[in-house]
Amino acid sequence: MSRCVYEHKVQYYETDQMGIVHHSNYIRWFEEARVDALDKIGMGYKKMEEAGVISPVLEVHATYKTMTHFGDTVKIAAAVQKYNGIILEMTYEVRDKETEEIRCTGSSRHCFLDRHGKPVSLKKSHPNMDQRMRMLLLYQTNNEK
Repeated sequence: MSRCVYEHKVQYYETDQMGIVHHSNYIRWFEEARVDALDKIGMGYKKMEEAGVISPVLEVHATYKTMTHFGDTVKIAAAVQKYNGIILEMTYEVRDKETEEIRCTGSSRHCFLDRHGKPVSLKKSHPNMDQRMRMLLLYQTNNEK
């Protein structure tokens, strides 16, 4: 599956005393990659929130493979795994930019709510947003070939 790729240079504050990235930062990087992917299709969080839609995290999972260190640059590949207008599931793969070694893999699951916390179907209430999400799926499918 083709994915949107986001690069991140590891900062000193993201590491522990041994210079190794703290595990919680991978979750933040997943979010950075997700926000970047949504921005690329013109459906960033700011636009969603201006339209009265929020998208909380329901679940997040990470599997740590190898260590990342201060000064490394990683590539975070984000892809839509599932989207049905109400639920968005994404997968992530963090690789070292130079060696391509996998550092971490993961996934996140999100829903769409209105400002009052009620579930929203983008397909029904925000068809333009739904179309943009489906564009991301189409982009990934077309780039698999």
